[in-house]
Amino acid sequence: MVSIVVPVYNAARYIRKTIDMVCEQTYKDWELILVDDASSDKSAEIISDIIESSGKRIRLIRKERNAGAAEARNTGIDASAGRYIAFLDADDVWMPDKLEKQIAFMEKTGASFAFHSYEFGNELARPTGKIVHVPETMKFRQALSRTVIFTSTVMFDTEKIDMEIIHMPDVPSEDTATWWRILKSGIIGYGMDENLAIYRRPPKSLSSNKFVAIERIWFLYRNIANLSVLESLFYFGGWALRATLRRL
Repeated sequence: MVSIVVPVYNAARYIRKTIDMVCEQTYKDWELILVDDASSDKSAEIISDIIESSGKRIRLIRKERNAGAAEARNTGIDASAGRYIAFLDADDVWMPDKLEKQIAFMEKTGASFAFHSYEFGNELARPTGKIVHVPETMKFRQALSRTVIFTSTVMFDTEKIDMEIIHMPDVPSEDTATWWRILKSGIIGYGMDENLAIYRRPPKSLSSNKFVAIERIWFLYRNIANLSVLESLFYFGGWALRATLRRL
């Protein structure tokens, strides 16, 4: 079974479509764990209404205080029962055969950590034509200048990877920090170069703020990867070039 972990915070606008999208997956052996991070909108109420008519495969966990996406995902990981764990953000979109194809890919390659290509979408999740392609494999040093691993494309095989290492730290860009920690341990990430997701990117989203992105990547170099200033500058140059090309 695949445990799909979704952090939810003020996602009333998207959450019904997100749940429908999971239910429409061609791969049917899954559980959906929605962790509401103390939303102030109707997200939890919408989820509860859907659960009443949808059976036990959809679970809602309500946090008493807002603690951020990292803790919400960790709560979902701890509650998961599946062999595979997949992450999905409430405003992102999966293709209907995403789970089926990614599990087949992981079985074929023997991967414990896998990810795939994706396409940028606008605020309405309409594809922009900008597809981010991923390499066949990813090691730690390669990842330092190629932040192409998108959270909603990641899947883990918990029979081959320690559950503890996939828990996310409470730091800026917690997802990238997690991928780096996993890769630094010697685990190889396997990339499937097929577009199976749309990354919804509103004009004023946090990820579109270039200054925030620069501050975060520098923090990761110095505090997560523990690089020297010179090493950080070296990898930052590669990161900046690739990030620019990806958005052209």
